[in-house]
Amino acid sequence: MRLQVFCEDRVGMTRELLDILTSQEIDLRGIEIDRVGIIYLNCPEIEFEQFSQLMSQIRQLDGVTDVRKISFMPSEREHTELSALLQTLPDPFFSIDLNGKIDFANQAAERLMTHHHNSSLHNESIHTLLGFNVQRWLDKKHAEKHTEMVVIAGLDYQMEVMPVYINDETDVPVLASALILLKSLSEATMPIVTRQLDGDSGFEHLVGQSSRFKHLVAQAKKLALLDAPLLIQGETGTGKEMLARACHQRSTRRDKPFLVVNCVSMPDNAAETELFGFAGSATEPSKKGIFEQADGGTVFLYEIGEMSKHLQIKLLRFLQDGTFRRVGEEAEKKVNLRVICSTQKKLPDLVAAGDFREDLYYRLNVLALVVPPLRERSADIVPLAELFLTQLSQELHQAKPQISEELAEYLKQYAWPGNIRQLRNVLFRAMTQLDSSVMTSDDVQLPENESSSIISDETLDGSLDEIMKRYESGILSNLYRSYPSTRKLAKRLGVSHTAVANKLREYGLTKRN
Repeated sequence: MRLQVFCEDRVGMTRELLDILTSQEIDLRGIEIDRVGIIYLNCPEIEFEQFSQLMSQIRQLDGVTDVRKISFMPSEREHTELSALLQTLPDPFFSIDLNGKIDFANQAAERLMTHHHNSSLHNESIHTLLGFNVQRWLDKKHAEKHTEMVVIAGLDYQMEVMPVYINDETDVPVLASALILLKSLSEATMPIVTRQLDGDSGFEHLVGQSSRFKHLVAQAKKLALLDAPLLIQGETGTGKEMLARACHQRSTRRDKPFLVVNCVSMPDNAAETELFGFAGSATEPSKKGIFEQADGGTVFLYEIGEMSKHLQIKLLRFLQDGTFRRVGEEAEKKVNLRVICSTQKKLPDLVAAGDFREDLYYRLNVLALVVPPLRERSADIVPLAELFLTQLSQELHQAKPQISEELAEYLKQYAWPGNIRQLRNVLFRAMTQLDSSVMTSDDVQLPENESSSIISDETLDGSLDEIMKRYESGILSNLYRSYPSTRKLAKRLGVSHTAVANKLREYGLTKRN
């Protein structure tokens, strides 16, 4: 029970109240004193007869004007209201003690860390979850508000750390705890300064769980630290530019520019000027080219296989010693930068056909990375889908939908000829039409003629019979959506109606699943 005692502010009042509780052998769980002359008592529930006697004794105290039974203490009400307010915040929020342990995390924080932690976040280390070193922050002369960027599950967040000070008896502020707020940031609106990160920065944006992905990232992290030219090969939409950015961000050049040159869209007559700049004239000022602007940093040549033979010669000379001439200028300039190239074409085939210089190929192919297509890393499809749905829900200002188990299997069985880019576009289209909190295969539009079961390391587990059953189940599952009757499906596959019906029953396939 909780009591509200209205009384005069006099010495000894609190002591007399405690004496009454002691005389009746009633435990005191909590006491709060208001400045306006109200004392709040928190005690266990007692029988009605004892309660009446207690109320009578309190009212007889000198200076007591009234006593009432209430539902909650002021601190309980404030705590409940504050907790309810924090739970409704759309941004993840944590409160931590001075040891860096989490005292409180709202629902947004719990949801964000679901993929990293299966149980409650209470008493977990904020350093383990977000990489924030509380002790280093405390070691500063004054723990002040701190802002930095963190990457969680491939998404960018601005982390704000706010100290909480409480005045002691002498009115001196004492640091009691800290509050941490995470604000989602998109690539388009994020200030450049907040993206200056150390260590593995950039690679946190790459999401995947497959063995192929982990091997690629491990290899890329090693090559990122070297300063030789790097060639990244892979199909369209596999994320070659993002991998190049990650390599730059991990290198010693991360504080310098990262500039992209699209060799596909650059017209040959303007390309030399764009790359090397021009000397200018009396009527037109000189202009720095991309190589000069990127001095000290990295230039990423996107789709190097599309570069004209004329520019190939210019690039080869530049790669030999880092020198070049602006268009219309005789004096040589020298810059220090790293060149990273990407291609979806097989450069050796272009060399054999005479479309790409052999000496340039060997100059570029000093270090190489091969990005596997999405169909060869099926274990990464659902994590990538979760990442894209989080991004899209923020962009479209919609609640993030849940991926049904049936949709997860459907996505993993698709061949994804457009790779990661196609996956994101498909989910974007589905999000714009979605009117449910759960996304199913009915919400996702995939061309049937591009569907196939993926053969990769992840799908080759088990015996031959088990592998063939998974493959057969995948074919039936895909086609059954377009041929929703067993007779139509049997005709499409050229087998009997009975054979198809038995197979659908064996694999538990229906129109709904």
